[in-house]
Amino acid sequence: MEVKVLTTEDPSYKDALFVRKQVFVNEQNVSEQEEIDSHENKSAHFVLYDDRREPIGAGRLRPIEGGGKIERVCILASRRKQGLGELLMKKMEQAAKQSGYPSLTLYAQVHAEDFYKKLGYATTSKEPFLDANIWHVAMNKALN
Repeated sequence: MEVKVLTTEDPSYKDALFVRKQVFVNEQNVSEQEEIDSHENKSAHFVLYDDRREPIGAGRLRPIEGGGKIERVCILASRRKQGLGELLMKKMEQAAKQSGYPSLTLYAQVHAEDFYKKLGYATTSKEPFLDANIWHVAMNKALN
């Protein structure tokens, strides 16, 4: 397994978009206009590759006031429940620490809230909210 960190200028950026389209657009019915937004160029993009160099996971990290925001974290359906989401998140957190972010924020889909809690994130929203027609909660983690 390998995680590449890249920008929208990198030819491998298409691999991040491929995984995100499979998960968010095709599987969860998020519109492509909502999925590919104005934050793409301001973000560091992460692509998780399997041993055959096939893209199987993606996520992005962007600066926000007070830290960084993790977004668009996804693993292809056929590769879930193998610890790959945790591997991807650890790489993203390492990059955030190297960038000097004191904390990370993310909006977790409600079904994934426990996954992020196991990684040390605390729920900060009082109740779930709709984002792209999917219920989410806001979460935060301080980085040491």
